[in-house]
Amino acid sequence: MHEKILILDFGSQYTQLIARRVRELNVYCEIHPFNRVPELNEDFKGVILSGSPFSVRDKNAPVPDLSEIKAKFPLLGVCYGAQFLANNYGGEVLPSKHREYGRARLNYIDTDDKLMNGLELNTQVWMSHGDTITKIPNTYKITASTSDVKYGGFRIDGEETYGIQFHPEVYHTAQGKKLLENFLVHICGCKQDWTPSAFADDSIAGLKEKLGNDKVVLGLSGGVDSSVAAVLLHKAIGENLTCIFVDNGLLRKNEFEKVLESYKHMGLNVIGVNAKEQFLSQLAGISDPEGKRKVIGRVFIEIFDQEAHKIQDVKWLAQGTIYPDVIESISVNGPSATIKSHHNVGGLPDKMNLKIVEPLNLLFKDEVRRVGASIGIKNELLQRHPFPGPGLAIRILGDITPEKVQILQDVDDIYIEGLKDAGLYDKVWQAGVILLPVQSVGVMGDERTYENAVALRAVSSTDGMTADWSHLPYEFLADISNKIINNVRGINRVVYDISSKPPATIEWE
Repeated sequence: MHEKILILDFGSQYTQLIARRVRELNVYCEIHPFNRVPELNEDFKGVILSGSPFSVRDKNAPVPDLSEIKAKFPLLGVCYGAQFLANNYGGEVLPSKHREYGRARLNYIDTDDKLMNGLELNTQVWMSHGDTITKIPNTYKITASTSDVKYGGFRIDGEETYGIQFHPEVYHTAQGKKLLENFLVHICGCKQDWTPSAFADDSIAGLKEKLGNDKVVLGLSGGVDSSVAAVLLHKAIGENLTCIFVDNGLLRKNEFEKVLESYKHMGLNVIGVNAKEQFLSQLAGISDPEGKRKVIGRVFIEIFDQEAHKIQDVKWLAQGTIYPDVIESISVNGPSATIKSHHNVGGLPDKMNLKIVEPLNLLFKDEVRRVGASIGIKNELLQRHPFPGPGLAIRILGDITPEKVQILQDVDDIYIEGLKDAGLYDKVWQAGVILLPVQSVGVMGDERTYENAVALRAVSSTDGMTADWSHLPYEFLADISNKIINNVRGINRVVYDISSKPPATIEWE
């Protein structure tokens, strides 16, 4: 077992970012809701209390039970966590005279403090709170201040308990990584042995023990998660793994053939299923986005189940579930409200009566890529942009026809290959094209046209939870627009989506 850091979640948008920063320092951590603290054993080396959208003064504010944590484990309270440690143990928290959001500088640092050791005076930090600590108990000592926040940081005498009112996990806190390293290494004593290769070795050994000689079936998508899961399983159980790759007719241009070829070179046992007609016939006439997803999910289950039953004695269904999916299902407020159906098909395990194995359910997306690299998967596959589970169905606004799919595949191919040729593909998190249910007037030669419009989309992100539109060069966009209009019959207008998430989503449906 790896040593662990426990992160108690109070509903902050930054909680996952804290975990990712801890993992980047090669320390394993787990996020748990504040009201569902796991049993703590010697594997746990310390605890971090996250921020929160709540005020500690709210009637319904989250109140954790720290009786088995405080003074028994090293403890770091971040923002709300720090205010809770002050307010609930004899201090005071009141509304700030000025709401404290954005950049600030530490004009006082206790250089003898283990948490603050090595931080430079006037280093930039990021504040995000409407309350502030106005009084601390006598056993609390100030370790950091800004011009507006006297109690920017504190520690408790006789305990390894610390609090900070700024966010070390965000990019804008210049020495946040150093502060977290101080807590993890110099206060908690972590060995920093959580590495991609260590995870891969542990995972393969664990899969061998768990699965034994059982047969496993896995649905491949051509994406990063399912591919890394497949290779880990293959290394553990070899030919007892069968992968099924279904062509739903909504993949990118020539993707079915390309992906099958790439998997063949990886030594995987893959069955390719051409099911274009089944999907497109069932989708005919359906315009509602959620309706499309449900049809695609239902048809996929039917086809996957049919193919899987051709394999004798299968006992396990493997899925590429990653850690954010797990956190989402056990969030502080219960499962999040449904914005859209998740592309992982939830009904499959029940229908097939199989046990589930999820090799990646401890990893964030960026960790999945690093693990993939450590087990020899080519960078070309690992750096592929995320692609929606329903495929081009949710990039065709309105009903779906084979003709629309063909148009969108052709436009998408020009755009994606153009990004690669211009050296822009790896600088973008995700890119795609949306076929709009809009026709506009145009002029081609001496003729007026009345044809379709497409929207190009490219975003920068680290995990897809938030995203900003990518500032692609005008010259590139002009060149791509020209190529699309000249080469794809039926398109006479190209626009570029400059919306960020939030408030927009990455996909349009």
